[in-house]
Amino acid sequence: MGTLQGIWVKEARGEPMTAVDEAKALAGQGFDGGVGEASTRQVTVLAAEAWADVEATLGMSVDPALRRANLLVAGVDLAGTTGRVLRVGDLRLEITGETKPCHQMDAAVNGLRATLEPDWRGGVHGVVLGDATVRVGDPVGWD
Repeated sequence: MGTLQGIWVKEARGEPMTAVDEAKALAGQGFDGGVGEASTRQVTVLAAEAWADVEATLGMSVDPALRRANLLVAGVDLAGTTGRVLRVGDLRLEITGETKPCHQMDAAVNGLRATLEPDWRGGVHGVVLGDATVRVGDPVGWD
């Protein structure tokens, strides 16, 4: 069983992510107050352990908000999980694929994009299966 360590909401495209202690996910949409994403990429999730590997490779501490993921989870391996359902507190998120790093990563930290590419280090994305509120500290696991 893992733990939800961080929550960020993207309120506008291209703008910094906003850290929050809790957020409401809306079925088929993503987080309330966030910018709507593609139908299969409503919420993005980053594993704390993968982020630690990224920092070790870069040789520096990097704010995980720069990855632009919505959720930071610890204790759950996200690699190769397409089609599985991740439970974060009461939220059920069907994983629809790997989140590929984009050009914004290198704009944030030189070399970040390449460092995120192996082993699903960039995390996963998925669709919200039902309305739910998530809070930092919520348990995380697979259905």
